[in-house]
Amino acid sequence: MPEPTPIRILVADDQQDIIDALRLLLIDEGYEVSPARSPAEALERLEAADFDLALLDLNYTRDTTSGQEGFDLMERIRALDSTLPVLVMTAWSSVASAVEAMRRGARDYIEKPWDDEKVLATIGTQIELRRAVRRSQRLQEANTRLQRGATPAFIGETAAMREIRQTIERIAPSDASVLITGEHGTGKEVVAAWVHARSDRRGKPLVTMNAGGLAEGIAESELFGHVKGAFTDARVDRIGCFEMADEGTLFLDEIANMPVRLQAKLLRVLQTGEVQRVGSSRLRYVNTRVLSATNADLQDEIAAGRFREDLLYRVNTVVIHLPPLRERRDDVEPLARHFLVHYAGRYRKPLVSFDADALSMLRDHSWPGNVRELAHAVERAVLMADPAASSVASRVLGLQRPRSAQESVAPSDLSLEDAERIFIEKVLARHNGDVRLAAQQLGMSRSALYRRLQQYGIRS
Repeated sequence: MPEPTPIRILVADDQQDIIDALRLLLIDEGYEVSPARSPAEALERLEAADFDLALLDLNYTRDTTSGQEGFDLMERIRALDSTLPVLVMTAWSSVASAVEAMRRGARDYIEKPWDDEKVLATIGTQIELRRAVRRSQRLQEANTRLQRGATPAFIGETAAMREIRQTIERIAPSDASVLITGEHGTGKEVVAAWVHARSDRRGKPLVTMNAGGLAEGIAESELFGHVKGAFTDARVDRIGCFEMADEGTLFLDEIANMPVRLQAKLLRVLQTGEVQRVGSSRLRYVNTRVLSATNADLQDEIAAGRFREDLLYRVNTVVIHLPPLRERRDDVEPLARHFLVHYAGRYRKPLVSFDADALSMLRDHSWPGNVRELAHAVERAVLMADPAASSVASRVLGLQRPRSAQESVAPSDLSLEDAERIFIEKVLARHNGDVRLAAQQLGMSRSALYRRLQQYGIRS
């Protein structure tokens, strides 16, 4: 599996004690911190690597309080990456400089001495907003590919998959809402893309939103949009996913994790077709087909008071259930060959097959991560294969044969990080991949667990 990409934060300040304090705070939350003691060093780091956020002091020369060094650095950063969120740090007596920095493009400011919880909340909000921007960019690219006919491959010849394909062909031309269920990694996004591509809306956008992956306030803005001034970072009007998908299709993934208050607003839109942006009194009509997906049992969620029963009846006109890969083992080899062709082409490798031992290992593996895990295993094998090899060997697949009790690894032989990763994986498996329930058992917030998942490369 490819190494996960950490959330990287640049911290620029001329005082080492400030850098050390922030590094300890942020590393403990799973962030990767890159320090800089001067504007020149900060620019060097920004030119050498990608960052998710920059935290900058405004003054770097002793006895200087104008903030001009910070303003100049911000201008250079905007020239390098205009989408990078910049937070500025300032003493309480220099708030005027921070306000000027925000006028010049900073997203927010932090007063020294700071409150740890406020710093983490501000950083978390900005990183989530940046992810939302990136998702929008990826959606635009995906929509372009879909409109050119590049629908994701639907691989599977078992009876269950043939029935799903027939169902899609029957219901796709309608405007019926579709609920796609199944474990994580079974291909719910692929089914949504197929429904859209075979509908009368195929020339219009397919917009995807992770309904449970954002904080409630940000999720509402993502879904319905906002107007300028609706909240601190609302500097311009922004349309939400419903308006982006007007005349097209909106795919709401992990709908079971949507906050209950937001479920009520979603229900109103589904009933009336009217969207109200955050901070606005104006209603806008949208003609959007909604597809949704979950790995949770929604009847259990309703019984626990976490999901609205009336919303379920709005989203489940048609239910398509995707079986886990372990229940359709005859599809493993065709899927693996499909991914081999794809990744061999991407990485320019002459691989055309799997050797006998590799095929045996693929068939015997339990695939708890389903099709997504299989795709990552094949991608890793392609990357690790001998450049001149024509077939994938079992040693590069990265899969483990089932261990006997005598072969189990003792906890004392594990690093702290490996032990934490294994424990998180077990808790996730216990809750069938439900991040919310796993976070509750682990005693951490859902956002903190998502950061751990990204840090360890765990696919929820």
